[in-house]
Amino acid sequence: MPGRIVRTKTAERVSELLGSREGRKHLSEYGWAQGMPIVMTVSTESVNDVMGLVSMHGRSVLVAMLDPQTDELKFLYVATPNPALETVGCEKDSTPISDLFERAELQGLVTFRSKYWESSTVTHPVPVFHGAPEAKSYAQHFGR
Repeated sequence: MPGRIVRTKTAERVSELLGSREGRKHLSEYGWAQGMPIVMTVSTESVNDVMGLVSMHGRSVLVAMLDPQTDELKFLYVATPNPALETVGCEKDSTPISDLFERAELQGLVTFRSKYWESSTVTHPVPVFHGAPEAKSYAQHFGR
């Protein structure tokens, strides 16, 4: 339909997170800055396809994905390719982005290369944001 904006569940969750002061603070602690691009993906999309979208921005980005098992909103910080890094082999077209998220969660900092890049880059996971603990209302303090 003309004029209709399609929003994915991932985009909605990212928007909610960026709409909260605590969410923005959390992301900024792991490299996000106001105006930084965020690329939305699904767990089954290939790393190379996602990095093709990342390449369009020409700068560091966050990649956002909903975990299909836990429904947690996850982020990877992806730096720009850097010729000073050791050149590693390209990701296979069959490698889903969820694999890169898993490697980053296990290793912390991952060096990798998309088939679109001459140089390698690094990525690191952003811990899942669980929100600020809910404050008890006045009535809850008295068991009501």
